[in-house]
Parts: sequence; C-alpha cells; structure tokens
Amino acid sequence: QLQASGGGLVQAGGSLSLSCAASGRTSSGYVMGWFRQAPGKEREFVAAIRWSGGGTSYADSVKGRFTISSDNAKNTGYLQMNSVKPEDTAVYYCAVGSFITTLAKSYAYWGQGTQVTVSS
Repeated sequence: QLQASGGGLVQAGGSLSLSCAASGRTSSGYVMGWFRQAPGKEREFVAAIRWSGGGTSYADSVKGRFTISSDNAKNTGYLQMNSVKPEDTAVYYCAVGSFITTLAKSYAYWGQGTQVTVSS
C-alpha cells in the first residue's frame, strides 16, 4: 500500500510538504514517483526518485521549486513544494515503479491521492 499525506490549502508563494509511506509489496519497488491531476486535465508527471542511489527527475514546470527525497529506512518518499503557484493546484499521487519514467502507466502501484490547493 501507498499512503500519501500532507496536502492542503496554501497561498501562492508558500510551501507544502507531501509524504508517501510505502508498505508491503510497494516497498520493494525501485522508484517512487509523484504525479498530479488537475480537474479536466490528464495526470502528469511531477518528479521521481530512485530508492537507492537517489537519482531524480523533475518536470520542467516544477524544476527549481519542488524537491523529491526519500528515507529508505522508513520506506517513505517526500515532495517538498516551495514557491507554489495556483497552477500547482491538483490532486497529487505517489506511485512506485521499477525505473524512472514520466509515463504513469509504467508505475505499478498508486496511492490514493492528496489534494493540494494554491490560492492566489
């Protein structure tokens, strides 16, 4: 299972931190990814990290503002969101897969999603 948490309401320019705890089979995946889906839009890639080695990848829209990290001992991934913008408003999902990719279909396990709303 993947349990995402930390969403909420934040003002533009503010910060928010999301976390995703992996358990069971999901903790054996090699990569954790974060995706988001805004109303009426398709799910889009945000960031991903390898559990070991820490290789990361970011969408251009969040590069320099968001930071993905992981705590392997806790089987938990994090997404630190700084300088947020209204266009960051979406439901954020964590996912676990075998390799870093921007393709949602390549991730085998998904969390339930957490709402992030950025007010202007």
